[in-house]
Amino acid sequence: MRKLILVLSLFYISCLYALSSATVIHAGLLINGESSFPSPEMSIVVKGSKIEAIETGFITPDSEDEFIDLSGYTVLPGLIDMHVHLGSEYSKNSYQERITLNAGDYAIRAVANAQKTLMAGFTTVRNLGGSDGVTISLRNAITKGIVTGPRIFSSGTTIASSGGHGDSTNSLNKSLTSDPGASKGIINNLDDASKAVRYRYKEGSDLIKITATGGVLSNAKNSQNPQLTEQEIAQIVNIADDYGFKVAAHAHGAEGIKRAVRAGVHSIEHGTLMDAEGMRLMREKGTYYVPTIIAGLWVAEKAKDPDFFPELVRPKAAEIGPQIKVTFGKAYQAGVKIAFGTDTGVSAHGKNASEFKHMVEAGMPPMKAIQSATVEASKLLGEYHHLGSLVGGKSADIIAVSGNPLEDISILEEVDFVMKAGKVYKSP
Repeated sequence: MRKLILVLSLFYISCLYALSSATVIHAGLLINGESSFPSPEMSIVVKGSKIEAIETGFITPDSEDEFIDLSGYTVLPGLIDMHVHLGSEYSKNSYQERITLNAGDYAIRAVANAQKTLMAGFTTVRNLGGSDGVTISLRNAITKGIVTGPRIFSSGTTIASSGGHGDSTNSLNKSLTSDPGASKGIINNLDDASKAVRYRYKEGSDLIKITATGGVLSNAKNSQNPQLTEQEIAQIVNIADDYGFKVAAHAHGAEGIKRAVRAGVHSIEHGTLMDAEGMRLMREKGTYYVPTIIAGLWVAEKAKDPDFFPELVRPKAAEIGPQIKVTFGKAYQAGVKIAFGTDTGVSAHGKNASEFKHMVEAGMPPMKAIQSATVEASKLLGEYHHLGSLVGGKSADIIAVSGNPLEDISILEEVDFVMKAGKVYKSP
């Protein structure tokens, strides 16, 4: 009995020790995601998975605390990429692989891509589009600690029209093509629209992605034409609201962008040919713009290789790709709300932060660019209470870089320290 009491006492003491101990981080320069100005010599106190306090100066840790010295680094909130595709990465073989690879192949790739993303300082991502529930299962595995990766918000299967940008049977041999139906995200009327949203709820999605216009990389002729009616989009938005879903709209063409904004979507992805009226509507509605500049530049570069893309894709990539950066600059100057997104999976995983330099080159100040990937992204996610800034009570998602990204934004492409929910995944 005395042995049992001793064991229980030691267990109780160890629990009290664990509860009382904290992690203290000394930050040489702190960019908290909220303030327009950085703060020198700050301390972050982390308990469990959350930030307990931010204090001025370098406080002395208690003897039982863990101490992390980042006094020679710039410390920021974990970055958020609002448009990725973890299950894929484009290559010359991508179109052939649609009929040669299985869901398991994409799942294994997704695990590796998720780890690259986290190590690059992106502690949260929004995965927009996928098949076979790969990123939903990956999200669950990361949450359970089975594999390593960022916090994932997955849209599951994209909702599109027959033959539209999200129709996975485009360009296939007639024996392989079909009418996939609403369960696979393909709609052609208002009833289909309702059913497709409810299927996304059934498969465990976190939000809805639609393709309001044609796209660049689908093996179909047009990248700009509207592919859903305004009534269909409004129906999707209304049903999505019943389930607590936000709606992200892939859109390149001006008319499709305006339809989607008027119908109430929460974000426009790419927005390449957005016109002044579209920008005005987005300001009025509070719709976010997720630009994905590096995807546009990447496809434009690959379009120069006559053997990389199919014949239908190459001219679209050459035309649409270079325009996103210009549109981004105009949208920023017009006062459109902007959240960071890259469409990574088109370009290489782990290189997400290369988007920042293009944003700055197009006219966005470095601090605003950082805030687009922190506090603004968290607002679009509906997770502002939990993510996006370094303040007490929020998740301890913390990264650090050597140097000052406000002086050279490309410094964010080399992250030295990564903590997600209080756990260190990368250290100098």
